[in-house]
Amino acid sequence: MGAGIVAAFGFAPDTLLPAVPTHNLSRHLALPALTAPAPTEGYWREERIQRGDTVGAVLARLSVIDPVALGFLRSDGRARPLYQLKPGKSLRVHIDDDGRLISLSYLAADGGLLAIDRVGENFVTRTVAPQAAVRVELRAGEIHSSLFAAADATGLPDSVILQIAEVFSGEIDFLHDLRRGDRFSVVYETRDIDGHSFGAGRILAAEFVNKGVAYRAFLWRSNDGSEGYYTEDGKSVRRAFLRSPVAFSRVTSGFSLARFHPFLQTWRAHKGVDFAAPAGTPVHAAGDGQVAVAARQNGYGNVVIVRHPGTYSTVYAHLSRFAPGVKTGARISQGDVIGFVGQTGWATGPHLHYEFRVNDVQHNPLTIALPNAQPVPVADRAAYLRHSAPLAAQLALGRDTTLAGAD
Repeated sequence: MGAGIVAAFGFAPDTLLPAVPTHNLSRHLALPALTAPAPTEGYWREERIQRGDTVGAVLARLSVIDPVALGFLRSDGRARPLYQLKPGKSLRVHIDDDGRLISLSYLAADGGLLAIDRVGENFVTRTVAPQAAVRVELRAGEIHSSLFAAADATGLPDSVILQIAEVFSGEIDFLHDLRRGDRFSVVYETRDIDGHSFGAGRILAAEFVNKGVAYRAFLWRSNDGSEGYYTEDGKSVRRAFLRSPVAFSRVTSGFSLARFHPFLQTWRAHKGVDFAAPAGTPVHAAGDGQVAVAARQNGYGNVVIVRHPGTYSTVYAHLSRFAPGVKTGARISQGDVIGFVGQTGWATGPHLHYEFRVNDVQHNPLTIALPNAQPVPVADRAAYLRHSAPLAAQLALGRDTTLAGAD
């Protein structure tokens, strides 16, 4: 039988436990620092101005509860723009949790940003130049009735449409050549001030499909700072001469070797083109050059003759007056206003008589082949192609969107 060993310990009743040594320890503990609650920073609110609104009504909708601020706005003369509120604009306020006005901003009609800030228990009014942010817009549309109607349907500003007509004026007669179904895509700059659109800027790229033919143009700035529009392969879209020196006019008398003259009442050659337009309509230089004549000449009336590089010259007759600075010897650029439509000389009504001469011989300006301006320099061609490629992709997106909408 196996054996086991068990050890047992015990304390007899009424015996004392061994004493355990103890020590008293006392320390002072620092209380954690309590951070005072941060004062409220308030919040911004914005309200669009409606027709008939007063500044008091707008501030009430913005939850401003501040009689002191309202009293200041009524008494401070520099806050007068707030009493000439324009529907569609916005008023922005910074208020605290109790509705007290901390600051206010409003973009006035003159383009200045009116800013009112609380300083202690008083207010300070100032007008500052607003920061403009430039962004890029893409718009595309199709012509069903007119170019401007198509622009309105897509929300495209008239200023951009006029730029499109100018960019492609060397290829397209926007008065006579437009057809139903023509399409356009355009990438352009627009300025935002205080969060609101404040006007369109330059066209960066544009495409216009006229009679099934697509024309494209891209803005490019050369190393000397000059800007121009060029095709995808770097050719200038600008002709050396404008086809028409008067925008959106109509031809009342074409180039002819035999025409009954309405003033002289006889048959004679008409070696120019007459553009009908209201008196005072600006007349633009067809190309770069130097003024050879700016005077009154018999049947021409007030006439400007411009000499251009090479063998070319242009004539602008029956002007009501000359533009400031247009005199013999003056240098002018294509598109400069050189005068205004009138009825001087042998004219029975207000119109522009325009001649295009080569070696001082008149040619039909509506049919003669016009030379192009200079292309992108060869040294800049690679940089130009890198610049235009993403713009071409945006134009394609606008084109595809328009075609999808037509389907």
